[in-house]
Amino acid sequence: MDVRPSPRRALLFALVLLMTACKTPTAVGGGSSHGSSSGSSSGSNQDDVPRGDPFPTKPSVEARKDARADQALAQAIQQSETAPRKQAAESFLAVRKSYPETTAGQEALYRAGVLFYDSQDYVNARKSFNELLFENPLHPQAQDAKRRLGRAALEVGAYRDAYQTLYSLAERAEGAERTQLLEDSAKAAEKAGLFGQSLQIAVDLAGNAQTPEAQQAAAARVQQLVEGRAGFMDIARVMEGLSTSNPAWPVLTFKLARVYYHLRDWTRLEETLNRFLAEAPNHPFAGQARELLARATRRVEVQPKTVGLVLPMSGKYKAVGEAVLRGVKLGLAGSDIELVVKDTQGDVNTTGQVMEQLAFDEGAIAVLGPITSDESRRAALVAEELQVPLLTLTRQEDITDIGAYVFRNMLTNSAQARAIADFAMKQKGFKSFAVLYPNLPYGVELANDFWDHVVESGGQVRGAESYDHDQTTFTNEAKKLVGRYYLEDRLDYIEGVREVQQQTSGQDAFRKRKAMEKMKGGVEPIIDFEAIFIPDEWKRVSLVAPALAVEDIVTNACDSRDLERIRKTTGKKDLKTVMLLGTNAWSSTKGASGLPELVERGGKFVTCSVYVDGFFVDSQRPATQRFVKAYRQANGNQDPSLLEAYGYDSARMVRQILESKQAPRSRGEFREALATLKDFDGATGKTAFDEKREARKPLFLLAVDNKGVTEVPPEKTAALGGS
Repeated sequence: MDVRPSPRRALLFALVLLMTACKTPTAVGGGSSHGSSSGSSSGSNQDDVPRGDPFPTKPSVEARKDARADQALAQAIQQSETAPRKQAAESFLAVRKSYPETTAGQEALYRAGVLFYDSQDYVNARKSFNELLFENPLHPQAQDAKRRLGRAALEVGAYRDAYQTLYSLAERAEGAERTQLLEDSAKAAEKAGLFGQSLQIAVDLAGNAQTPEAQQAAAARVQQLVEGRAGFMDIARVMEGLSTSNPAWPVLTFKLARVYYHLRDWTRLEETLNRFLAEAPNHPFAGQARELLARATRRVEVQPKTVGLVLPMSGKYKAVGEAVLRGVKLGLAGSDIELVVKDTQGDVNTTGQVMEQLAFDEGAIAVLGPITSDESRRAALVAEELQVPLLTLTRQEDITDIGAYVFRNMLTNSAQARAIADFAMKQKGFKSFAVLYPNLPYGVELANDFWDHVVESGGQVRGAESYDHDQTTFTNEAKKLVGRYYLEDRLDYIEGVREVQQQTSGQDAFRKRKAMEKMKGGVEPIIDFEAIFIPDEWKRVSLVAPALAVEDIVTNACDSRDLERIRKTTGKKDLKTVMLLGTNAWSSTKGASGLPELVERGGKFVTCSVYVDGFFVDSQRPATQRFVKAYRQANGNQDPSLLEAYGYDSARMVRQILESKQAPRSRGEFREALATLKDFDGATGKTAFDEKREARKPLFLLAVDNKGVTEVPPEKTAALGGS
């Protein structure tokens, strides 16, 4: 039979032993709930605060009268009249120590606490008063000891303890004393982070204020607490049953209204503001309340021909904003659509503000922009909250996941990776690839997207190498792609070494070294891929391509005559060629020769490559040609860029919807019209929005030859590239 005590029984037994061993209580500061000397507990859960009197309800020590103790106390009192306060306090503590369980000892403890308190030694004052009140909460001077204890706790930063002590006293006090205790307890609660309790006290004080000056001061205190301190639930709790005659009522009610505004709870907002204006029409906040109510009402008032445009028209992205604006203006030229341009200044907070202005003040039926990732995310969040259709021009992936009112019309990294992979696999029939990419977010993201799409389509990535973003030589990366970097891992190299050693046995070191170098240079590259994807800017590509050629990767043989010439030069009849694939970062301006700088710098090593872009100024697509012609006429024969083109198309989409026979009269109708837009023939391609409100369109596939860059027509894509 197991005779071991249960855990619960063992615990009770230990507690009995502890209680019987402690004849004289230790001064522990009143226990963990009210005697701690710790500092502020800001941020703690308010529900953890004990309620009621934090001290025992009956003495823990039965003090007795003792003649010797009384005599010692009288002597200490006499000495205290002339001695310094701290010295006198120590005299009283000596009496307490000698006669701990006597009435004189408790009186000495109280007097020591008072002297410590008066000399601003609040730590020792707390210790003395805590010990006294723990032993005898019914001491004749208990109330005074509690008051001093609470204020001492406030002085040393034990704010939660101070709040509990002072508030328990205030509940039993009256008149001016009650007011002072409540003010002190409110201060302690606020410093402890107990903003709900502090707010409740401040509201009670406001309700009891007698003079207009006192009421005004109390209301100001409440306002201070609700601005960034007390939470929504605290405010709502205090408001329950609060009389409209309380000076704090208008402050709390208007704060609740502002909270409802930010929560976009329009029903409660209007109810709260209407009640506020009915009860306090002359309050200082009344003007703001009327403005907020009018603003909320205007949220559903739409100007069907007003469109907002949110762009960085100042700051470091000013040039980008100006480019988009040129395209948008051209797209709306000749229409009666009112374009309201708002400058984000490149700032996220400003973006949110101007979005609200367009919705509430301008009545915009839809908004175009912004461009940068952070601004677009903020604009999308506000657009979804206010249910304003937003056609953003950002590359930020997954931006439309924010909500049903967010659309995007811009070239993205994932769209480029998908388009170039589809071209290589569906048009060219390639199955195996290599990837060479810069170790930057742009390069890594595109490399991953391309890789994923190749695998999903049944292909393979046989090799992948990264390089530093500022790298200028690529010999090692090229060697790694074709298996010439780690030669010790190749069997043909190991056999070659063995043969050289046998053939040069007995020869001098120079001949051996030369023979080894010749053998090493003759190791064939392992080219088990048909194309190399390089998601980097054109300047870097013009340096990478020659490094690949050094390692016998033939990339410039798309012409049968060039291919035959290379075969004769190398003596290889089964010559394998590789196509280079790129992104719109390959696009370059024309150099001194009139050719794109990519061709000027990369020379023959970049010919036969194909890259993807979202716009091509020399395209033969009719819609693109019309846009380029109109842009050149309006801008001094200057060529447009991708930004102008996407701005133009976005504006034309909006214009087409607003000028249709069933032109939308509400934002919801506009959202539906944009979501169902099909076959919009624009400068950037024939566009439609998918189920995620992403613009889908055929991108521009651009081929590089020694004459420059030309668009690859769909019917000719199969005839391009390597063998």
